[in-house]
Amino acid sequence: MKTIINRRMKIALSTGIVLTLLGCSFVEGSTSASSTDGSSSHNIFVSQNDVTVAENFRTTTVLQGLERPWSIAWLPDGSMLITERPGRLRIVRDGVLDSQPLPGVPEVFADGQGGLMDVSLHPNFRENRLIYLTYSHGSEGENRTRVARATFDGKALQNLEVIFEVSQGKTGTQHFGSRIVWLPDNTMLVAIGDGGNPPIQLDGDLIRKQAQNINSHLGKVVRLNDDGCIPPNNPSVAPVDADSAVWSYGHRNIQGMTFDQVNNRVWSTEHGSRGGDELNLLQAGENYGWPEVTHSKEYTGGEISSERSRPGMIDPKVVWTPAIAPSGLAFYSSDRFPEWQGDLFAGGLVSRDVRHIDLNEEGNVLSEESISIGQRVRDVRQGPDGMLYVLTDEQNGQLISIEPEGE
Repeated sequence: MKTIINRRMKIALSTGIVLTLLGCSFVEGSTSASSTDGSSSHNIFVSQNDVTVAENFRTTTVLQGLERPWSIAWLPDGSMLITERPGRLRIVRDGVLDSQPLPGVPEVFADGQGGLMDVSLHPNFRENRLIYLTYSHGSEGENRTRVARATFDGKALQNLEVIFEVSQGKTGTQHFGSRIVWLPDNTMLVAIGDGGNPPIQLDGDLIRKQAQNINSHLGKVVRLNDDGCIPPNNPSVAPVDADSAVWSYGHRNIQGMTFDQVNNRVWSTEHGSRGGDELNLLQAGENYGWPEVTHSKEYTGGEISSERSRPGMIDPKVVWTPAIAPSGLAFYSSDRFPEWQGDLFAGGLVSRDVRHIDLNEEGNVLSEESISIGQRVRDVRQGPDGMLYVLTDEQNGQLISIEPEGE
């Protein structure tokens, strides 16, 4: 078992690839998230059915009565903002859920997987009071993911403006993404889903193929300035006519994304189809393969692709088959659980647990264990108090804390 000293020594001695976020540069010639020689497949951790059960923790229900909660963010005074997918933004003050939602939230398309999704505070929230929301907008016949920002005066959202929307409208109620992660230069990454499963089409072909179309936002992570405009130093994605917002591509449906502030790494979890869920170490300008390279199967049976790896495409760090349906992802940095420092925690909708993913200094996965929640886990976050917090995706959703046993 790791100790604080071991973790710090491993970080100090790390020789793995470190992503340079300012300017979104990346290691020249690298085709793998874990190797500079293009051979990453030996570092894929394939999850087994008999996952070890975690010990030395307890769970506490902090509050309940939330309807399909999706995301959580803490205000500087310790209050919590929680989104509910039907289109409400709730606030928790002193551990008590306000009876009324906050005014000023945009109208959302709340159907299927769509609705009000992520909430995130600007890194300089104390000064500018800016809050960011992702949500689905439109109708079943024409919809897309949007990003909006507004100022929060303590009682309501004011001056709401849409700062980004996906370039193409789509049909159906699937695969909107979407998580926000802030980088050290105060630009943000936003995850966008591929648009949906067969038979949904766009431009005469299966919509999921848009993940490989670098002129589309579908199936991408985009990088934006805090006002929604495109940073001039976004990565070059060949050919030169690629959409300038694209930061990485070849994604199916990312619903977990987090930033490792110790090693300057961006991590994501994304849903596979029938199995083949992934944990990925994201790098600027790289292709993560979907749907040309995948461990997923069709829901109807059979192969989506016969390829599991390909030069020039990044292999996942973890493959989950059968699927856990990952949603929510946290990098843990507190000393409340010293042995968990530097590790990842991924929520599972189908597995109804949180997966503790033990990492080494290079960002390779050593092991995983299960923290049982017993409900669909939609979001996982580290709170200001160093505890892990979980939102459950239920009609009567809960906020649950994960605390050290015996404290």
